[in-house]
Amino acid sequence: MARVAFLGLGVMGYPMAGHLAAAGHEVAVYNRTAAKAEDWVARHGGRSAPSPAEAAEGADLVMACVGNDDDLRAVCEGESGAFAGMAAGAVFVDHTTVSSMVTEEMAALAETRGIAFVDAPVSGGQAGAENGQLVIMCGGPEEAYAKAEPVMAAYAKLSKRMGGTGAGQLTKMVNQICIAGLVQGLSEGLHFAEKAGLDGRAVVEVIGGGAAGSWQMMNRYQTMLDDEFDHGFAVDWMRKDLGICLATADRTGASLPVTALVDQFYKDVQKLGGARWDTSSLIKRLRAMG
Repeated sequence: MARVAFLGLGVMGYPMAGHLAAAGHEVAVYNRTAAKAEDWVARHGGRSAPSPAEAAEGADLVMACVGNDDDLRAVCEGESGAFAGMAAGAVFVDHTTVSSMVTEEMAALAETRGIAFVDAPVSGGQAGAENGQLVIMCGGPEEAYAKAEPVMAAYAKLSKRMGGTGAGQLTKMVNQICIAGLVQGLSEGLHFAEKAGLDGRAVVEVIGGGAAGSWQMMNRYQTMLDDEFDHGFAVDWMRKDLGICLATADRTGASLPVTALVDQFYKDVQKLGGARWDTSSLIKRLRAMG
């Protein structure tokens, strides 16, 4: 069993850290709101720490799942940051979806301290975190990944090293690009079915097992038809991720016309009050248009 620190106890991090404790690892937690960390300890044991550095002291691996580039820097850098508390040879695993640029920046800083850095964004949403069924796409040194993989197995159904530093984040961008187009297509299909007077559930029953079928269709069509979006991956988070995708595309020369369009559609959803709605709420934009 490993000594592990987990930084960030949001909707994803809280259950992920819980799986580590359940697997028998010795877990220390840090959260910006200390009460959340204390609540986690009351439920799962282990210890809470007042700073990332103190949580990371003595840890073999330090996992982070925070909000964005700036949040990652905040938990890594400085006297109270995790890197200050980690010993040479320890491994930092970042589960946050961030830019590949900040990944390279933090990996370089970690290297100066003898710390290995693995970028390891996840897919599967809150349900995947709670059920320990996340897909983890990783970048970084092979040896560091080999140390992290058996520990991440506590909350993963699949983990794969995609290449060197930043490869995990780039793979997550591909994931989000694909999801954006799929959800818009599903929204348009269900909206069309409604306007045509078809039974949406019957339509999905017929087409879901064919070429049109997808995870998004089978896991979101019912709530979309019922106009329920108080769950899942929030629109605000998706716009953050798509912004990263579009900025990276500008640097690499990739063309993402559909992604850019769907990002603007999500902006419309935000204006409808849907900042925290699930990403499948794109259908509400279509309904609002008449």
